[in-house]
This record gives sequence, structure tokens and C-alpha cells, in this order.
Amino acid sequence: MNKSADLAVFVAELAHGGVGKMRVHLINEFARRGLRVDLLLARTDSPYLDKVNPQIQVIETGTSHALFGVPRLAWYLATRKPRVMLTQRVRVNVLALRAKKLVRSDTAIFVTANTNITRQLKSATPQKRAKQYALLRRYYPQNSGIIAVSRGVGDDLAQILNWPPKRIKTAPNPVITHELYQLAEEPAEHPWFSDGGPPVILGIGRLEPQKDFSTLLHAFALLHRQRPCRLLILGEGKLRPQLTDLAEHLGIATDLQMPGFATNPYPSMARANLFVLSSLWEGSPNGLTEALALGTPLVATDCPNGPSEILELGKYGPLVPMGDAKALANAMQATLDSPPDRTLLREAAQRRYTVEQSANAYLEAMGLA
Repeated sequence: MNKSADLAVFVAELAHGGVGKMRVHLINEFARRGLRVDLLLARTDSPYLDKVNPQIQVIETGTSHALFGVPRLAWYLATRKPRVMLTQRVRVNVLALRAKKLVRSDTAIFVTANTNITRQLKSATPQKRAKQYALLRRYYPQNSGIIAVSRGVGDDLAQILNWPPKRIKTAPNPVITHELYQLAEEPAEHPWFSDGGPPVILGIGRLEPQKDFSTLLHAFALLHRQRPCRLLILGEGKLRPQLTDLAEHLGIATDLQMPGFATNPYPSMARANLFVLSSLWEGSPNGLTEALALGTPLVATDCPNGPSEILELGKYGPLVPMGDAKALANAMQATLDSPPDRTLLREAAQRRYTVEQSANAYLEAMGLA
């Protein structure tokens, strides 16, 4: 390795979700601009790792837990001496701050806020919730700065820290890349997009409580009684058995398919008649932004946070209350009956969510512009 790096990006793992994908988009853009970037990972089992720019040095830390991780990270900071380190999530940020203190490093540490923390911790045990809040309030003020993926996420965290909201910077997710449109042009694998059948409604996300696909199934059942339609959900998770049973109970099993995680969901997204986000909370949902960028008609819950900002208070797609199947069904019906202009949707996304705009915001917030 060279003796110094401009930027170290430290995450526990890239995994299979949107956060990892956005990190890869961002660091690739940094590298394209000539920055010396290191990517530090505790785990490397992710399909996104193959997409990392070869100019980026990938370093395995082996763990993101403080007991073993602090000495390893401290050695890295002392030898590589990055100007800035960008972290995410509480545990990883705490580890970075402890390592910095151990070796008295001059590296500026920044942390991103990717979701509505208050809502995320609402379902946690009282002990875990209290511990997380204590860590946030103790360690986050030690950072050189905090960057939120949406204004709502930043406002929520500012309230937790008892800060003025303007202390937390906002940077949009780097959703729109040239590759997004190239991937969307590939053939859609699912036969529903080529059989000339009823409209296809698409949902994407982990089959977990946060995404509230049970409300989507109830809404689809109401809509299904009014018109022929089909529902495709791309994603995997622990709630698959419950959702399968619910579909049988609602009588929609023949017009619902859940084929699992899709490495390339964009051909389906671009060809769907409607994209629906039914989440109970988010940060800045990438699937919603990707669908907007591809010109797909949209309906979303007005959950904290992100959908109202992405859809500009409903200008580019209806926003409905969380957990309200009837309202969701009505919005789906209205959007299918009178879809918006796809060009206007694409332009709305391109004004705010390109990888170039995101990189500019991050570099400015971190003092690397």
C-alpha cells in the first residue's frame, strides 16, 4: 500500500442491500475523480464487491467489534494515515473513533445516517434501545461531521442528539448511474412481462417487518377484486412463510409471485405498470428512486423518511398512510387508471439523485471538494 490515502470508507459489510450498493457507486465515483480510496470491510461476501473499481484498495478488517477491531483499525490509521474516514452505523463508527483516540490519529472521522433511527429502534428491546441511544449521544458528537441520506433522517438524528438540524449535512444517495439504464435494457426474465397479460405491480425489498409487505398483499387483494392484475415481489427474508400463507388466505396466490432476490431487478422495474413501496420506515429508499429514474409509475407510504422528499410531497406519485391497505389500494387503482408521464418522472430523479451530485455533496461535507 502507498503511505497515505485521501479517503478510507469503513463498513461492516456490503451485503446484498441498497446501502452496500450505494457505497460502491459512491467510492467508484471518488476513484474516478482521482482520489486514493481504501475500502475497509469486516466481511467480504457480497455480490457488489466485484463491482468495486480496481484502483480502490480493499482491506479486510476481519471484524467490526471493538474487542478485536480497535487494534487492527488503529494500526491501519497509524500506517495508512487517511485524511478522512467515512463510516456508517453506530458500532462501526464507535470502533473508528476508539481506534483514532488510541493512536492519536489526525484522520477526520465522518458517519452517515441511513435510516430513521427513532423508528428503527422502536421495536427493539428497552435495553437495546437505551444502549443504542447512549452510544449515539456519547460518540456521534466526537465525529468531524454527520451526513444524512435525507433531510428527515438528519432532523430525526438532530433531535436525538439535541442539536440544531443544520449541524447535520444532507447528501442524496448516488442512485443514478449509467449502469442503471444499461441494466434496465436487458431482457426481463419473468414471463409476466412478455405474455400480454394483466398489469404487473412490483415491490422490491427484504421480506422483513420494515417493508410491511403484508399491507401490500391486503391492498393488492382489494385491488384484485376490482380489476385483473398481478403482484411480483423481489426479495428474500424471514417472513416468506407468513406472506405465502397470507396470500393463500386472501385468495391471491395465483396472481402473486415472490421469486427471491434479483441481482438485476431493473428490467422488471422498467417494465412494471406500477412500483409500490409499503414500508413502515426508511432513510431514502433506493428502490423508489430507481423506479422514479426509470419512469415507472409510483405509489408509496408516507413513512419516515424519504418517500415524501423523493416524490416531492406527492407531486410524482401518491403518498398514503402507513399500514392502510384501503388507501394503498385506492392509490394503486388511481395510478393504474391514470399513469403519470414517464419522462417527467425520469427528469425528476435526474435533477437530484445522480452519482455525480451525491459525490459532490459528500466531498463538500467532508472537506475534500
